[in-house]
Amino acid sequence: MIEWYVILLIVVICSILWYFLFIFPTQWLKVETVHYPLGIGARVLQISDLHVDMLRISSHRLAKTIDTIKPDYIFLTGDYTYKSSYLPKLERYLKAIASCGIPTYAVLGNHDHQVHSLQRLIRLFNIYNISVLRNSSLVFPTFELVGIDDYCTGHSRVQKAFRNVTGSKPVIVITHDPEVVLSINKQYNYLLAGHLHGKQMNVPLFFSIYPKGQLAASGIYKGLHVQPNNAFYISKGIGQAGVNARFMVRSEVTVHEL
Repeated sequence: MIEWYVILLIVVICSILWYFLFIFPTQWLKVETVHYPLGIGARVLQISDLHVDMLRISSHRLAKTIDTIKPDYIFLTGDYTYKSSYLPKLERYLKAIASCGIPTYAVLGNHDHQVHSLQRLIRLFNIYNISVLRNSSLVFPTFELVGIDDYCTGHSRVQKAFRNVTGSKPVIVITHDPEVVLSINKQYNYLLAGHLHGKQMNVPLFFSIYPKGQLAASGIYKGLHVQPNNAFYISKGIGQAGVNARFMVRSEVTVHEL
């Protein structure tokens, strides 16, 4: 017969292992840095996949991280929440981001298109002077910015997004689902995406069980990928979806030195 204290010890050990293997990676925020010189002399902070319903990084900590990095721009690459009841929590994060005084631009993800009142979500961004690019572009002194709406939910309109792009300056694209790179027939220099969470649960055959497109199936689901005429980066994201855990994949924000 096993003594009660042995059972208790086993439970404690299993709980500790569970925490460090599955919960701690969602709290241990990594600041990834990527160097891809485009000659625009800007540091861009990418924050992807907030998923505020499961996010374990506090808004205060996120603001402190931004203040430490001091980027020139912040790009938000989609998936903030899937439900209207979480919009007040999202507002706390948007307020924290806006409080840093950094020009911020955003695109929508597949979860955002599930929100019952999408316009209410977009109004939150407008309140905090965060521009949401829905298949549109903006011109900056040293680059052009293109925002492509979410691909996997059928909201991407590549031709519309590039309509006013001249290509006279480096072209940066922000989007949520990286799968759209297979459908872009326009010239761009650098693309930022998220969606795949770096696999989130780093186990074999994960994307066979949960298919996420051709890129993921071919092993392209995180990090920098350089092509002959451009490059794209897939963020591991800061939040979680499905289950509030990560295995062998830390939460991430990314500094792009361009």
